[in-house]
Amino acid sequence: MTQVLTKYLPENSVESVFELIKAYHVHLKIVNERTTRHGDYRKNPDGSHQITVNASLNQYRFLITLIHEIAHLVAFQKYGRNIKPHGEEWKHTFKLLMVPFLNTLIFPKEILPVVVNHFKNPSASSDTDAMLSMVLQRFEDKDQKIFLNDVPLGGYFMLNNQRIYRKERLIVKRFECTEVRSGRKYAIKPNAVVYPVKR
Repeated sequence: MTQVLTKYLPENSVESVFELIKAYHVHLKIVNERTTRHGDYRKNPDGSHQITVNASLNQYRFLITLIHEIAHLVAFQKYGRNIKPHGEEWKHTFKLLMVPFLNTLIFPKEILPVVVNHFKNPSASSDTDAMLSMVLQRFEDKDQKIFLNDVPLGGYFMLNNQRIYRKERLIVKRFECTEVRSGRKYAIKPNAVVYPVKR
């Protein structure tokens, strides 16, 4: 099992993760990419615990996702099945399980502060924390991604829908952007992958 985990996890996290998997009798399945989720936890009818994690995740997102799912198992065992899936009990459990991994032996020093900040109040998905999502996506593939956050105010960009937008201003946690052709305004997340356009 440790040989398999070595392919997907930061090297210095493998032994500790393996101990968690053994301690909680987790049946871990590494599956082809699902666009709707990075991983999930399920208690099977026979009482066994199954966790699936996408094989396509980079090693840091894989680690966070796997611990996220183990935290569901541990929280349900400790507090009962009636707790909210991403409620206070789960958040507390997730934070406790992640603490041993929050160091520069596991996370590169340039992303560790963002990861640590996320775990002050972890969200239901690493994608909903824009800063965490951006630093993790930079390790997803060899192509350097450009995020809306990187585009200067007043700059133009394109999304996958091939429309051109102008970045206007930050409103709470999203940028107000104007679609150039129609003049319509949209609120777009700072971690949206964009394609800058010169005008």
